[in-house]
Amino acid sequence: MKAVFLDRDGTIVEEHGYITVPDDLRILPGVPEAILALRDRGWKVIVVSNQAAVAKGLITEEELGEINLRMVMMLGAEGATFDGVYVCPHHPEGKVPDYAIECGCRKPRAGLLEQAAAEHGLDLSQCVIIGDSLRDLEAGRAAGVAAAVLVLTGHGAKTAAGEHGADFVAADLAAAVAWLAGR
Repeated sequence: MKAVFLDRDGTIVEEHGYITVPDDLRILPGVPEAILALRDRGWKVIVVSNQAAVAKGLITEEELGEINLRMVMMLGAEGATFDGVYVCPHHPEGKVPDYAIECGCRKPRAGLLEQAAAEHGLDLSQCVIIGDSLRDLEAGRAAGVAAAVLVLTGHGAKTAAGEHGADFVAADLAAAVAWLAGR
């Protein structure tokens, strides 16, 4: 079983700092169609996202759930669905003691991908990660995915200016999916 792991902020939704209320969430252009194209090609689609706003006390885990539910509902209205949404609410410099920890799930570590793989019966060597930051690509490499794709949305243009090791650099999620389709 194969999947595409997608980062949330800067890959699926607009990157503009911490999203603390559902109404601040904006889906990037072309994302619903790209997710539909992945699903049409038999890929599972799973979100893996660091969400340090919880550890930093900006939102609760419940509020994060409401924000992610809005994303799922907005995309679902377009027919684009996810097989899972996995988040890391931790940050070692957080203000909320229960979340202010070093953990195995915070990207660039592979914990979120490994958890999703175990729960969905995935072969990580057949999976791909798409994100806008070096830590997304590094998490994919740590998990042993087949390919790591950098999108230039969000922080992607800044990431692309340095060493990143991406297998492909795409303008956006739609271009990343077109590249996958052509492989």
